[in-house]
Amino acid sequence: MAAAPKDTAEGATAPKKKGKGKLLLVGALIVLVAGGAGGYFMMKSGHGKPGETTTADANRSRPAIYLQLDPAFVVNFQDDTALRFLQVGVNVMSHDADAIAAVKEADPEIRNALLMLFSAQDVKTLSDVKGKQKLQASALAEVQRILKEKIGRPGVDAVYFTSFIMQ
Repeated sequence: MAAAPKDTAEGATAPKKKGKGKLLLVGALIVLVAGGAGGYFMMKSGHGKPGETTTADANRSRPAIYLQLDPAFVVNFQDDTALRFLQVGVNVMSHDADAIAAVKEADPEIRNALLMLFSAQDVKTLSDVKGKQKLQASALAEVQRILKEKIGRPGVDAVYFTSFIMQ
């Protein structure tokens, strides 16, 4: 009789091993199918043919190039009570070396547009982060507008304020 419980114990452990094996197999199959589906959708999300890359994709694969616009911009603007000053350090970023060269060539025109933009600002607007972000977006739009006239494309991907002082 002592042999019978051992057989049942061995018999009880054997199905558990089969169950774990099946569970592992099913889990691996799910991971494989999910990975395949994810890969398919990633490849399919490109709007062109599989080997085709867009200009934006090509630009992202290149390293970012930064250009500091020196000297920093200093403008005065009128507040309700006093004359105020704004000093802004500006860098532009592009993945296109030709666009950076165009920025250097158009420096006087870009600086003029940004000075006019900065001097037209309101102290209350710039005291808020959203106001600074809106100004940053407007500065990018100005630089891109000028580059479109010069080289036929926006060229610059971002404008960064590296310093921002109001007094």
